[in-house]
Amino acid sequence: MAMQFYASPEQIMRDRSELARKGIARGRSAVVLSYEGGVLFVAENLSSALHKVSEIYDRIGFAAVGRYNEFENLRRAGVRMADLNGLSYDRRDVTGRGLANAFAQTLGAIFTEQSKPFEVEICVAQVGATAEDDEIYRLTYDGSVNDEPGRMAMGGQAEAITGVLKSHHRPDMSLGDAVKVAVQALGSVGGEGGAARSIAANQLEVAVLDRRRVGRTFRRITGAALTALLDGGVAAEPAAAGGPEKPTTPTEEGHKPVSSAGSADLEDKPGDRAGE
Repeated sequence: MAMQFYASPEQIMRDRSELARKGIARGRSAVVLSYEGGVLFVAENLSSALHKVSEIYDRIGFAAVGRYNEFENLRRAGVRMADLNGLSYDRRDVTGRGLANAFAQTLGAIFTEQSKPFEVEICVAQVGATAEDDEIYRLTYDGSVNDEPGRMAMGGQAEAITGVLKSHHRPDMSLGDAVKVAVQALGSVGGEGGAARSIAANQLEVAVLDRRRVGRTFRRITGAALTALLDGGVAAEPAAAGGPEKPTTPTEEGHKPVSSAGSADLEDKPGDRAGE
């Protein structure tokens, strides 16, 4: 009679953790940090068709590294959950903490119950009335949740990138300064012989949660606006219909958006191809 293979639960968990960590480390990094005007997302991304940074809800953003198909499934589920709760109750009842807890439960269940864990690391960020009120949650492949102190890096050589962020990040910095710090941190690793490297604008995916906006706060920074920021200029703000918008807090009613992140679910243009 053939003997069945046995592995202890501890060994199985270690093997799953090693698999997930190696998969995440092979990917390109992403940085999330608070600045004077909101929350900034900067990710290395060579594909214009696939997004590592996206909107979840009015004041909530999402960033991820690792396997695209896996974290994209999580993002879609988060958008649906946020839309359902906002429609059933109130848009102000949808919070970054609630979504982070939901993602953590899903990732934890997948890690313990399935043979292969998700090779992903994600960030859920909610912009507040001030930089001190911003919430940044980091979720790992096993469902662990960390409340980050205004800045974080994930994927690739995250520890080295975090060290650079810690040395240069300030909550009161401008958008231009925040982008420079984020790009400097991302470029501090991966060069030949451990040297720093420069990252071109077309290799970056940049977006913000703008605390001065009413309703939906997420916007992408691309093209000439991103190039201007990297060159030391100032990115042009989108024109506001009917005059300038007034700052709002997460607890104010404000103007309810007529659409949601789910209505433009995945913000992809027709004909986009899936590929890195």
